[in-house]
Amino acid sequence: MALGSLRGFEVIDKIKTKLEAKCKGVVSCADIVAFAGRDATYFLSNKKVYFEMPAGRYDGRVSSASETLFNLPPPFANITVLEAMFAAKGLNLDEMVTLSGAHTVGISHCSSFGDRLPRNASDPMAMNPRFASSVTRKCKSGSSMVDQDFKTPNKLDNQYYKNVLNHEVLFTSDAALESSKTKRLVKQNLIPNVWETKLKQAMRKMGGIGVKTRANGEIRKNCRLIN
Repeated sequence: MALGSLRGFEVIDKIKTKLEAKCKGVVSCADIVAFAGRDATYFLSNKKVYFEMPAGRYDGRVSSASETLFNLPPPFANITVLEAMFAAKGLNLDEMVTLSGAHTVGISHCSSFGDRLPRNASDPMAMNPRFASSVTRKCKSGSSMVDQDFKTPNKLDNQYYKNVLNHEVLFTSDAALESSKTKRLVKQNLIPNVWETKLKQAMRKMGGIGVKTRANGEIRKNCRLIN
């Protein structure tokens, strides 16, 4: 995910306000974010991907933007870094490749893949010439952002994996999935319904990482502030 490209928190705020009016101090911001992710997945996949998301999370008592830098894989990460970062969260290689498919939607700042342009013809994982030229034109046109998936930018589907194999992805971390460790999994996710099934399981598992409880958390009154 490109730094600064995460948007939509105003929606979380609106949901929290309505919930607090109906059942004060019951639903955490963490649960709202988890449910929003589930619902966005459902609608963006044209209702193909639905999964039950467990509830009961508490919110953290500390909020620090700097913590995200240590927990989110950077766009310039290679396969070794990616594998280590996902493993640190209890996610295996297959789950890493599956969750990377979320890059089939969303946008990226041009600065997040500046290490990939101009195209390095000697790099076996470089963007293909046509895609590199297209992205370069967009970034030079005054627009600082481009779609992550230029084929189906508003659909949650397995197009991302086709893009990886066609060298039509933005990030070094996307291109890294062509490595010998993961290429088989990329191809597997092109089989109809395979990726969608694995995504449901991976999203549920990810929703259980680092969950706060009453013992070490709180239910915030305002998602932007600790109580």
